[in-house]
Amino acid sequence: MSKSNSSVNRREMVGSLLFASGAMLSELGFTQKGHALKERGRTRLDGLSDVPKGLAEAIRFPLIEALYGRRARRFSKGAEIPDGPVKFKSKHAPEPLSDLEQMLVLAAATGNTGWHHMIYRNAKYAPHLANYSMAAGGRTFPSSAGFHTTEFFFTDDKGVYFLPTRDAQSLVKKENGDFDLNHWLTEHKKRIVKLQNGRLNIPAKEPFMDGHNTWCVNVPGSTLLIPVADVAQHMLGALCFLVQNGYCIYDDTNNRKIKGLEKFRHLVDIENPYPLSYLEQLCLTEATAEVSTACYAGMLMLQATGLGGWMFDGIDRFAMLGAGGEPGVGLGFHHRKVGDSPLPDVTGLPGIFEAFCPPNHKDMFAATRAIVERKFGAGGPFHAGTPGPWKESPRIRSSARFHDADFQECVGTMAQYIYDTFGKFPGSVPAVFCLTYLQAHQLDLDFYDHYFKEGSYLYTHANHKKWWNA
Repeated sequence: MSKSNSSVNRREMVGSLLFASGAMLSELGFTQKGHALKERGRTRLDGLSDVPKGLAEAIRFPLIEALYGRRARRFSKGAEIPDGPVKFKSKHAPEPLSDLEQMLVLAAATGNTGWHHMIYRNAKYAPHLANYSMAAGGRTFPSSAGFHTTEFFFTDDKGVYFLPTRDAQSLVKKENGDFDLNHWLTEHKKRIVKLQNGRLNIPAKEPFMDGHNTWCVNVPGSTLLIPVADVAQHMLGALCFLVQNGYCIYDDTNNRKIKGLEKFRHLVDIENPYPLSYLEQLCLTEATAEVSTACYAGMLMLQATGLGGWMFDGIDRFAMLGAGGEPGVGLGFHHRKVGDSPLPDVTGLPGIFEAFCPPNHKDMFAATRAIVERKFGAGGPFHAGTPGPWKESPRIRSSARFHDADFQECVGTMAQYIYDTFGKFPGSVPAVFCLTYLQAHQLDLDFYDHYFKEGSYLYTHANHKKWWNA
């Protein structure tokens, strides 16, 4: 086979791009009306003017290269390592992400991706639709049983922000199979709420962050993403899951059954309950998966756009939430002391992010009713009026079995027992939880060229200045 027949051009290999920009894309070689390449996977750029070549390359960027090219690249423009074997001081000033770069990273990590397809069947209550999910929209990261309890905060040089996507309806627009990127980014940007001016205060020293992060985390020019999970809500979702499948829990910490469950023998098997500690650990682990995979999705976007950064957990989570004991540090979440526990019980940021437990709800019975409303009320995944991906969305959504009063009382009885016994809900794990963060920044290639062999960064990094700043 001749070379001309066997070689494959990158643009032919990695998928297609449909430009329909209102701007003349002379640098890219596309006309004002745009040009559709002939492969699969088309993305429209209607409404985006002055489209940088970096965006075109990001859309074409192969998943395989994002996977094997993923690295923590911590050295940003303006950074300095003052000592040690890789001592280095950047000769560049800190440089923030452009609005477009920032929205690409934020949408990748937090993004709504249209309608969640739900969980189709469980033989125990067929032909009803499985009723586990708590959100109608899908996102760029997975959630166990579609609970989706994570929301997002972020900070940059200009402020601290909240970007809620948990209960968003579909933010995706497609025409003839073409994905409208500008619409997607714009709809996410509309949801951003500014909470305060200036960068979030997390002192660059221990114990607020691990010592190895003090030189590179939350630095000028960077965007720091902070996923926060409502484990209390996740726990209520898990209790609903158990009851729907005929199970309940017992208090293995105090080695006793939960008083009041006897009346629900017709719903749950009270003779073979799950240990409470097992369920709470499961919920915390599932919430950890949400916050971590969200950051991972954002990190893949860093590779495609040629940005530096990494995902990590080296900031004290209590300090981040504002419960570290230092005034003015962190997000300012409400917290309290419970019994002899050395750890604060963080319950949320009033009016912004409120966990499904007291003091945000009168009691756990009220919190249970709130969960049912989220699932079956207007906009919820099991409300007939909520649009969806199916040809007969009203019929399919309304086929899920409603959590009736008896069901809600059973769930509430277990939840209230936990709160009364341990003084908090959940009893042994946090109600509000953060762990994994994502930082994005402009990479200083000089550091990598000085110390590393070839291949320490990708071609998207090598061409970033030319492709994005031209």
